[in-house]
Amino acid sequence: MRKILVTNALPYANGPIHMGHLLGYIQADIWVRAMRAMGHDVTYVCADDAHGTAIMLRAEANRISPEEQIAGVQKEHERDFAGFGISFDHYDSTHSDTNQARASEIYLKNRDAGNIAVRPVSQLFDPEKKMFLSDRFIKGTCPKCEAEDQYGDSCEVCGTTYNATELVNPRSTLSGATPIEKSSDHYFFKLPNYEKYLQQWTRDEGRLPVSIANKLDEWFEAGLADWDISRDAPYFGFEIPDAKDKYFYVWVDAPIGYMASFENYIKTKRPDLNFNDYWQKDSQNEVYHFIGKDIVYFHALFWPAMLDGAGYRTPTGLFVNGFLTVNGQKMSKSRGTFIKAETYLAHLNPEYLRYYFASKLSDKVEDSDLNLDDFIQKVNSDLVGKVVNIASRCAKFINKNFNDTLSADCAEPELVQSFVDAGEKIAKSYEAREFSTAIRQIMALADKANQYIDEKKPWAFAKVEGNEQQVHDICSVGINLFRQLAIYLAPVLPSLAKEVQSFLKLETFDFASRTKILTQYEIATFKPLMQRVDKKAVDAMVDGSKDSLASPTPTPQKAAKKVKPTPPPATADETIHIDDLTKVDLRVAKVLAVNTVEGSDKLLQFTVDLGEDQPRNIFSGIRSHYAPEDLQDKLVIVVANLAPRKMRFGISNGMILSAGGEKGVFILSPDSGAQPGDKVS
Repeated sequence: MRKILVTNALPYANGPIHMGHLLGYIQADIWVRAMRAMGHDVTYVCADDAHGTAIMLRAEANRISPEEQIAGVQKEHERDFAGFGISFDHYDSTHSDTNQARASEIYLKNRDAGNIAVRPVSQLFDPEKKMFLSDRFIKGTCPKCEAEDQYGDSCEVCGTTYNATELVNPRSTLSGATPIEKSSDHYFFKLPNYEKYLQQWTRDEGRLPVSIANKLDEWFEAGLADWDISRDAPYFGFEIPDAKDKYFYVWVDAPIGYMASFENYIKTKRPDLNFNDYWQKDSQNEVYHFIGKDIVYFHALFWPAMLDGAGYRTPTGLFVNGFLTVNGQKMSKSRGTFIKAETYLAHLNPEYLRYYFASKLSDKVEDSDLNLDDFIQKVNSDLVGKVVNIASRCAKFINKNFNDTLSADCAEPELVQSFVDAGEKIAKSYEAREFSTAIRQIMALADKANQYIDEKKPWAFAKVEGNEQQVHDICSVGINLFRQLAIYLAPVLPSLAKEVQSFLKLETFDFASRTKILTQYEIATFKPLMQRVDKKAVDAMVDGSKDSLASPTPTPQKAAKKVKPTPPPATADETIHIDDLTKVDLRVAKVLAVNTVEGSDKLLQFTVDLGEDQPRNIFSGIRSHYAPEDLQDKLVIVVANLAPRKMRFGISNGMILSAGGEKGVFILSPDSGAQPGDKVS
């Protein structure tokens, strides 16, 4: 029996759980349930990520304390997770005494080991709110195109990126005041101290998906930089030891929350467990983090470095899931496809979604699409039409004609045994997180069971007197086959599994229990187990989701400057001539690498091949529309003769062309066959 600790990425305590979140939590829960069904000792913990400026400001806007704010959100999160059958052993908050003590300990051990540096950092400061401002809390006029109401890191009109101090007429979005430039000491974790260690760690077998390890190589090639781990007061979080008015950046104590949640679980519910058995350096127990691909950087670089620096073990592995789209597009409030967990639960059975996600998920770091038409068809066809239908067709004969009791002998021992034997491959698929493979294997068995019943036609035998034994035997075999399918689906459909376990009067429902064939066995009266998905309910869910995530934002204490109206379409006086166009050198480029940019939530950093001696570096503000891995090796069109722009992140030497509209932003690409350096005309 393996001893395993599993955690999920911590949801931020500043908003509701939605479908995009649930993809990762359902994936982890299915794996946990499957591993438990195989007989392993699995502990599953999580917590709300409860710190940061955003939570402080939301509480202020709601006129409550941050503690009240996070407590209310945590109740909602726990309610929604329970609604979807997420089986956490313990759900905590990063705002706990245990987490503060553990975070301080890890920091001090790293400080004593020489992994902490202190140096001044210059930032914009709001003189009215008395706080330093991140880029998203600063707006002003773009220094390039003079567009007004632009954020502090890039212009949404012309695409220029800049330092917030370069904005013309900057203002704080929190108070409306004009910010001033001010310096303060910041604390840094010396990540370069662990460069060689992390290069090896990320390549250890089974530690990370290969595609993620390959992506991380780009960070090593660029050279790791010190990580700013402090924020100035006012800030909702934990104060750094021996550093007055300096607070841990939220990403310091968030992953430590995994340890603290486990520690609090031991204190409150499982005193038989030992914290050090899982977290000490030489521990042979396993620790796995299920996370989204957008937070790999923190979990695969900062987290193991901090742990090692403090003398703790590092995770056995990181299991990474992609993003979720709905109907092939980014989730949208206006289209009603940005669906809250609460809204879904008001209209549909949560096990429908668990099954659909399972049918899509694998161990690959791939995005998943929730196609609502396919969702309806797959659930109705597979679960209702194939699996539940077996019990419905057979149980009525057992209940009505044979005193609720299965036949004394199994009429098809080889067929039933083949279903039992199939459990070995299905279990391996679950363990490897190849859920879609497991679902295909289970549905192949369901097809086989239905084929058996269709060929034997118990309903036809039942019409002829004297065929009672054949009917009894056929339906008893059918119930045994259904039982096997329900056991295999139990990690995905825990509520259905409980109902089946009750219907079959079984004490255990784990994988090992499948080996005993049910003969001369009494079952309960069959009751309908699952209803078909009603398209009207899906439509009602979509309608109920339109603009459902709109939330209040802090009200500025000063009125912001008025934004100029959008300029009208070009008039005849604003037209350009062919000579103007010929000045623009458009060329085909191949994307060699794409990285997110630390310190910016909008920028991606491209390395592109333009057919020149050296690749070019280009920044583009499309991070909210594309994941970096989706752009690898893509052909794009670049303005090759644009003057280089110096930004705080580096030099951008060109512009990648894209088109935008109501449905999003789309990179322009040439047809296949184009080569880097080809001129676009």
